[in-house]
Amino acid sequence: MTGDEPVFLSPVTIAELKYGAENAKTADLRQKRPAALARLKKRPLLVIDETTGEIFGDLAFQIRKGGSRHQYRVQDLWVASQAIQHGYRFLTHNRKDFADIPGLALVVWDDAVK
Repeated sequence: MTGDEPVFLSPVTIAELKYGAENAKTADLRQKRPAALARLKKRPLLVIDETTGEIFGDLAFQIRKGGSRHQYRVQDLWVASQAIQHGYRFLTHNRKDFADIPGLALVVWDDAVK
């Protein structure tokens, strides 16, 4: 799917996946999810730094100014900020959570695999 393009992880994504693994409803999922996380953690990690924070603040302001509330989207804005900061395209299954983020080069998984 990503071809020759590099794939990076965010510490925010790791936190969300770890929570999902710990919060799994079945023993089978509690076993599979940590293994999947371990495989993903082999990817390079992007750091959150001062520039990321400035981009995050700008995005939160723009979304608020547009009439939406960013408080419920903090994790989404952090990972989007990292993608924007580094000029990377952002791959997701969830178009609705990211489509309105200004400056984000969004790639929706379902669209990309067709």
